[in-house]
Amino acid sequence: MNIRCFQRNFSSALPPLVPIQLPSPRETHFWYILPDEVKSVALLNRYSELLSPCERENVNRMSGDQLKKRALLARALVRTTIARYQTNCEINPRSLKFKKNIYGKPEVEWHKDDNFSPPPLHFNISHTSSMIACGVTINAPIGIDVEEKQRKLKNDIIAFAQRYFSPYEIKLLTSISDPEVRRQEFIKLWTLKEAYVKALGKGFSAMPFKTFTIQFRTSTLRRFHLPGNSVSEASEVIVEASNDPGNLTNNCLFALLEVAGSHYAAICVENDEIVRGEANTPMKLTVRKTIPFVEDVCVSGTDAVLPLRGKIEQ
Repeated sequence: MNIRCFQRNFSSALPPLVPIQLPSPRETHFWYILPDEVKSVALLNRYSELLSPCERENVNRMSGDQLKKRALLARALVRTTIARYQTNCEINPRSLKFKKNIYGKPEVEWHKDDNFSPPPLHFNISHTSSMIACGVTINAPIGIDVEEKQRKLKNDIIAFAQRYFSPYEIKLLTSISDPEVRRQEFIKLWTLKEAYVKALGKGFSAMPFKTFTIQFRTSTLRRFHLPGNSVSEASEVIVEASNDPGNLTNNCLFALLEVAGSHYAAICVENDEIVRGEANTPMKLTVRKTIPFVEDVCVSGTDAVLPLRGKIEQ
């Protein structure tokens, strides 16, 4: 791919984005793009036009065509996804501005005036070399993480877990004799932990993974509602503070999914309704595969999105 093309200017107008209604208060929208399916250099150049000068400079500073392409797609996915949620006026993806909280989590910096009331929108992004994803909620902070199912670890899994995981999680992984099953369960735990700290707006550096434990509760089931499909049940995910074993964090909803047959995706959404005793209400989840300006496909309720049961027994 000729990366220099990213800096060219195209005068042709981009086709309009298909507008999407804002998620309901208990709904999460999950968008993903597969970089290998985006092959048009002309389309990549159009995506480049959406970026701010600083974003474009950051992309072009990266070494290697594939790194530049993924970085470009990540920024384009965020901008085009947010721009779809039009309220009382049309949002131009080029006009969006972003800021970061003190821990580096990006947020939309809305321009407020008398003619525009910004939506209470939260988003989060995650990517691997083969998938880029963006999660969107209303009135509820969100964290997402995606990992390749075939992700390889250079170090021994238990040795690696001892550096980052809690004693409880290490014990559970050690109890799994099958090396492949152990690797898969490690990836699932890592994905959930990433989503959790991102939902809290902190990230790994501000909230080390050893400071909390992910557990699967098999006696109580959290339900995921995927439009077009019956309600699916998966083991409830709870969080326990390592320095306070009795302190369970119950104000978060989790979803652990297999997406596109090749990735695990974890979603964590802060949810005050759980505290008010409404935890049995299904989590609504809408998943769309996209190539912005080219195609959008709702894959909820298909084999492309499989809710997962907890595999680790307490």
